Amino acid sequence: MRVYAVGDLVLDEPHPDSFFEKSRSVLHTGDVVVGHVEVPHSTTTTQSSTDVPAPPADPDALQALGRAGFHVATLAGNHVADAGPEGVLDTVRHARAAGLATAGSGATLAEARTPAVVERDGRTVAVLSYNCVGPRESWATSKKPGCAYVHVLTHYELDHASPGGPPRIYTFAEPDSLAAMADDVAAAQASYDHVIVALHKGIGHTPAQLAMYESPVARAAIDAGADAVVAHHAHITRGVEMHRGRPIFHGLGNFVTVTRALSPTGGDSEERRAWARRRTELYGFAPDPAMPTYPFHPESRNTMIATLQLTDGGVEAGLIPCWIDDDASPRPLTRDAGGEKVLDYVRDITARAGFSTGFEWIDEQHVGIRPTGGAL
Repeated sequence: MRVYAVGDLVLDEPHPDSFFEKSRSVLHTGDVVVGHVEVPHSTTTTQSSTDVPAPPADPDALQALGRAGFHVATLAGNHVADAGPEGVLDTVRHARAAGLATAGSGATLAEARTPAVVERDGRTVAVLSYNCVGPRESWATSKKPGCAYVHVLTHYELDHASPGGPPRIYTFAEPDSLAAMADDVAAAQASYDHVIVALHKGIGHTPAQLAMYESPVARAAIDAGADAVVAHHAHITRGVEMHRGRPIFHGLGNFVTVTRALSPTGGDSEERRAWARRRTELYGFAPDPAMPTYPFHPESRNTMIATLQLTDGGVEAGLIPCWIDDDASPRPLTRDAGGEKVLDYVRDITARAGFSTGFEWIDEQHVGIRPTGGAL
């Protein structure tokens, strides 16, 4: 079974099909294609968030995902509840109406923790989805719509006796929450042939850097039986780790992420306008004014499609390098037509994160991934 996974999807511009034109033919070669739907898709006017609120996108835009070749939408993220409980339920309903299996959000926590399952030729793959970044208001409960989550705690401690000085930051998963995720993975592994875990995690808009909790949480999913972990949220590509022979894509970055809500002149709320003003101070970049629908870090245009060849013997991991072009459309690359440059970027951020991971071209478009010293 060939599984493809991409990172964040924000379909908040007219004619969403057009943004998949350059990747459609590649996506349609996957037996199961997974992407993360970042914002609510609803007609409600409710906005409810303690984060920078994402405006709900057109529900009909989700139909473009089915036409582009997607089969699974992961929904556990920090923005899924920005349009309130109605927005959560609308997003699930419209995604399913578009032919997508959903994971990570639902009317209750039990529903949000239920995997999306796809069958191909008698074999099954289950996809679980968890939000690691909050806000708490996005979390589902036994009676409240929202998302599945892993509760990550943050502790600050001064390195020296200087009140107000820069602290060291410790982050780690709350043990009961981590155990609940592991229980879900183990149950899925016992019921289905393959399990993929999607984690919404990481430090936004920051090249290469991983927070302390990220590897331990991802490794816990692998230890519980997941064949692979794929992650998103940071809106910039992260490195790739191999754990027990299985891949952890610490951040698949952006794929189709088109919106004017975070542009300095495009925000329709004071909170979004304030965020646009603060972004340069916090993250050291300003969006390219020539790309008003793509308000993200310039390095985020380096992205990828994760590839997983799932067999009885395990998983063969790889990637297809992609570049987000001037039209904000992801374009799969070949080795001699820009792919090597993107792969060099992935190699660099992987090494900077401290991972000994090898990458090797296996044909003109596909890159194989292995632990350093291992054979493809």
